[in-house]
Amino acid sequence: MLGILRQTVVAKLNHALNCEQGIGAVALRAYSSSSANKMTVRDAINSALDEEMSADPKVFMMGEEVGEYQGAYKITKGLLDKYGPERVVDTPITEAGFTGIGVGAAYHGLRPVVEFMTFNFSMQAIDHIINSAAKSNYMSAGQISVPIVFRGPNGAASGVGAQHSQCYAAWFGSCPGLKVLAPYSAEDARGLLKAAIRDPDPVVFLENELLYGESFPVSAETLDSSFCVPIGKAKIEREGKDVTIVAYSKMVGFSLQAADILAKEGINAEVINLRSIRPLDRSAVNASVRKTNRIVTVEEGFPQHGVGAEICATVVEDSFEYLDAPVERIAGADVPTPYAANIERMAFPQVEDIVRAAKRACYRSR
Repeated sequence: MLGILRQTVVAKLNHALNCEQGIGAVALRAYSSSSANKMTVRDAINSALDEEMSADPKVFMMGEEVGEYQGAYKITKGLLDKYGPERVVDTPITEAGFTGIGVGAAYHGLRPVVEFMTFNFSMQAIDHIINSAAKSNYMSAGQISVPIVFRGPNGAASGVGAQHSQCYAAWFGSCPGLKVLAPYSAEDARGLLKAAIRDPDPVVFLENELLYGESFPVSAETLDSSFCVPIGKAKIEREGKDVTIVAYSKMVGFSLQAADILAKEGINAEVINLRSIRPLDRSAVNASVRKTNRIVTVEEGFPQHGVGAEICATVVEDSFEYLDAPVERIAGADVPTPYAANIERMAFPQVEDIVRAAKRACYRSR
């Protein structure tokens, strides 16, 4: 670690810090599960890490099993062989320790990407994330930048119990100084991770384990090495005029399925993929509500003080006079996540829940 600090702090390579600047062309590797027009979320993240590490020697990976084992979910496959153990660092099982090392490295001008095997384990390191990373730029009057990415799977997987099933979007989204991203598709994952690594501020990058193996269409633009997705901008996944459905991460897919069902019943739903939890694209949400006059928010996290609650608040504050129906908020159950599969399913939003809420908003069903 000291070697990489010495070697790269003095590196002269100027690396792009935002989406407008971009980076030089880097050849895409051949990925086994991606084709000419599709890519898995796993490969999207892997390719983004590879290209950013190739473009900037200050970027390095660290975390449990990211090297020799190639990642618990194979996100870092091939990176150790390509970049070596000084830039793909296997750590002990001590989140507080290696997160603190990562923040210190960022203080010195490096660009660490810290992987948590699950974001539930980030609670061991929350002091470094909140007090050391998020607040240092403000407390130093802009003298200290902390360009670090904290990434890993977030939210519920399947049958892993209450301690491994929490969504941290609202937890970290409430903290000034952090940027919090939650990708849904391969385009989101690839473009947002590139933007996060280039950003001068600490970024919490919330992936979803159940999306890693899903394939999504990708354009030639998405596969370009200079591609990135602007932080703080939502995406309209499906345009509509009757009701707005706002979601992030895995719930975007559920919302799109619900929109297909609603369309068969004559309800034209607009689906917004937030992409960014902090900063939140309030203008996109309000513009949609002013068109549809109804809103349904969808999230896996707990309902109290959740992302959906914040969205509902901003709509009531900024677009109340446009609402033709009460806001509808769908969230995970307000209980620790059950272990039993049948009860676990009941604890998280399902497609049918979104359909019912949209119908209530449209006064089609009670």
